Amino acid sequence: MRRKMAAGNWKMNGSAAALDMIDALSSAHSDNACDIVICPPAHLLTAACDRAGNGPVAIGAQNCHAAEKGAHTGDIAAAMIAETGARYVITGHSERRETYGETDASVCDRSAAAQASGLVPVVCIGESLAQREAGEALPVIRAQLAASVPDGSTGDTLVVAYEPIWAIGTGKIPTLEQIGEVHAALRADLVARFGAEGEKIRLLYGGSVKPGNAAEIFGTADVDGALVGGASLSADDFSPIIAALAAS
Repeated sequence: MRRKMAAGNWKMNGSAAALDMIDALSSAHSDNACDIVICPPAHLLTAACDRAGNGPVAIGAQNCHAAEKGAHTGDIAAAMIAETGARYVITGHSERRETYGETDASVCDRSAAAQASGLVPVVCIGESLAQREAGEALPVIRAQLAASVPDGSTGDTLVVAYEPIWAIGTGKIPTLEQIGEVHAALRADLVARFGAEGEKIRLLYGGSVKPGNAAEIFGTADVDGALVGGASLSADDFSPIIAALAAS
């Protein structure tokens, strides 16, 4: 049985005061029914890890560099993230792919660096609206999965997040059938590549997940949780999503 996960990506939002949310989530979900991850901006990582302690909320970063060190102004290495106490890192988010030109190959390198430093990468993949409307969604997503995920990944060292680009922050979501189709294809490819470990790798859905639609999304086969954007910025919005996941 794969353990469910609710991960929140704060993107370029949040301040030290926002870390009070960790206390609220830890109190509301002390039963530890599913994994809860908050990914704040880099300047909050150490404080967030200190705040989370050994409680039910784990901390992740939003990106890492593939190199261990060097002349990479403005970047942060996976080992540096691990030093803060963080346990996860998002790699390959569509905003990084589009804005900074990150490729499948560079995402794979970042993810491998994360694994080598003891972090679990949450590798993001997803199609554009044009690709979806052209009937190219599955080939695009499967190609991204194949090229973005490091060899030797296991259920303990990898999480995959399917985020259709056109659904991120728009309020639009694919149909449950479309979500199920993609997750089934991803699961089949993971099993084909990694054997029994492919069954253990968690598949998250991301893209306008909210308290009102979380339960039905989590009822879809092979959806092991969610990577949540805007709704993860407040406990009032994120906590009901976590509760829906725990109950699914």
